Amino acid sequence: MKRPTFASLFVIGFLGLPAAGLAQGNSCLDCHKELDGALQAAAVAFAQDVHGQFGLSCRDCHGGNPATDDVDKAKDKSFKGAPKRERIPEFCGGCHADAAKMRGFNPSLRVDQLDQYWTSRHGQRLKAGDAKVAVCTDCHGAHGVQTARFPKSMTFPWNIPQTCGRCHADKALMASYLLPAGQLEDYRASVHARALFDKKDLSAPACNDCHGNHGAYPPEVGSVSGVCRQCHPSAGELFAKSPHKKAFVEIEAGECGACHGNHKIEAPTNALIGSTAGSACIQCHEAGSKAWTTAAELRSLLEEFESGTASAEVALDAADRKGVEVSEARFKLQDVHTILVSAKNLTHGLDLAEIRKAIVDGENALAEVEAAGQKALAEARFRRRGLVVATICLALLAAALALKIRRLKEKRMAS
Repeated sequence: MKRPTFASLFVIGFLGLPAAGLAQGNSCLDCHKELDGALQAAAVAFAQDVHGQFGLSCRDCHGGNPATDDVDKAKDKSFKGAPKRERIPEFCGGCHADAAKMRGFNPSLRVDQLDQYWTSRHGQRLKAGDAKVAVCTDCHGAHGVQTARFPKSMTFPWNIPQTCGRCHADKALMASYLLPAGQLEDYRASVHARALFDKKDLSAPACNDCHGNHGAYPPEVGSVSGVCRQCHPSAGELFAKSPHKKAFVEIEAGECGACHGNHKIEAPTNALIGSTAGSACIQCHEAGSKAWTTAAELRSLLEEFESGTASAEVALDAADRKGVEVSEARFKLQDVHTILVSAKNLTHGLDLAEIRKAIVDGENALAEVEAAGQKALAEARFRRRGLVVATICLALLAAALALKIRRLKEKRMAS
């Protein structure tokens, strides 16, 4: 009798899964492991499959009789084999859309995935006869399926871009739909990707956070802001009150995307604001216009405040390296940074008076930090001068003692 693997026991103990079937023999796996290519790979991959860890076996999906070693008897009348590609969603949905069945394995799993899939662009095209579109196995795998909580899963957050990119970065495939194929490359250059891949921030958005999972569909222009607001509610609320809101609705522009882009979203900097090359403002506003002038003034205010903040931090770092206590000043500097971030966020509302007020509050707090930094540097200089004076005094004392000792020796020798 085959013993359950450590991984199986761990999943059973941690998730409370049913152990039935884990220790049973399976001629399907035994036979396929002796074959080559894809037929063997399926059997090998199943060792890590979440269905097997829940006690399910080949028979539960493909039918047949895994209790016999006779191939003909194993493929009895119940044997269904592999489903045709266009039947895969309903094939998987036979269990995953059945609340009664799923309750016996994992009651927390949603059972509306199949219904959602038919509302997706993939599902709609599949129903229309296009079998090239993504089905369940393209995103989840077939025999090595793992839950989205496991890092090696195709649907784990930092694997999702690559999973979607298997189709959407395929130039030949996308060309057949008249769609671009650069989204994955653009996403990898975005601030979202840096947070997800470099910082391992699993809350950073990937493809499914903006496009949906089973019900994936390209967001319409009017819904882009709603998608972005799921993570950036404050910026969304400010924009809704700004003069841009009405203008963007009239020209049917995608609010957030008009300035920040969509897949290749860069970290927002002061360069995005103002009247110089690279600014988002000059895409719409002509040189010399009131809006153009306002943008230039806004950028100047932010850069001056940011420059002062950076200078204060440099002063505190210098004092810290010289051994002067500056922890209290650093704490106040964090408040200044918070005000700076808030002031930048207020640009979405375009209320110049409110932005000026925030910066004035920040400059007042910054003045305290700068004063503390200069005081710390002055103390460091005072300590240095004191150290020099003390060193000179000690040197003179040492010289005097040496001279005294020499004279005593000379006097002793003379006597």
